[in-house]
Amino acid sequence: MTSHSEHYWIEQLGLEPHPEGGFFKQLYKSDQSSTTWDNRDRPYYTSIYFLLNQVSPSHFHRLKSDEIWYYHTGDALTVHMIHPNGTYEAVKLGLAADKGEVLQYVVPKGTIFGSSVESEKSDAFSLVSCMVSPGFEYHDFELFTQAELLNDYPDHKDIIEQLAFEVLPEV
Repeated sequence: MTSHSEHYWIEQLGLEPHPEGGFFKQLYKSDQSSTTWDNRDRPYYTSIYFLLNQVSPSHFHRLKSDEIWYYHTGDALTVHMIHPNGTYEAVKLGLAADKGEVLQYVVPKGTIFGSSVESEKSDAFSLVSCMVSPGFEYHDFELFTQAELLNDYPDHKDIIEQLAFEVLPEV
């Protein structure tokens, strides 16, 4: 674990609130691009720092690109996914490989996902990086309400109520 608090990392890295929850800062955006499936010129990749805590998780959303998550420091982070076929999967990012935690994970495009820090500590947080390819753009970003997801995935009620907004925030 780390001796630094989430406030240390937010300040040192210049992180700002993210619309889906947590705090972030874009670090890289490829200066090379290509035309994608939607006939848009897109950077090859984008990368951010992303810090989550128990009060501010990453709420359920979907991207049109793959997203690779890289664990850095803090407490373990669980990535909760509802795959396009409706199955639920949870993957833990962290340092405890002997407990099944991984250092990086790819969330496939089209998957509805969110992430949470689950710890008994009141000051628990997780610092990760996320790389999206083709590069992230807000027009590819879909946030979901509880009602929307419960309508389509009623079997996943508990996690949907934990990680989906009741009402979407203004972005």
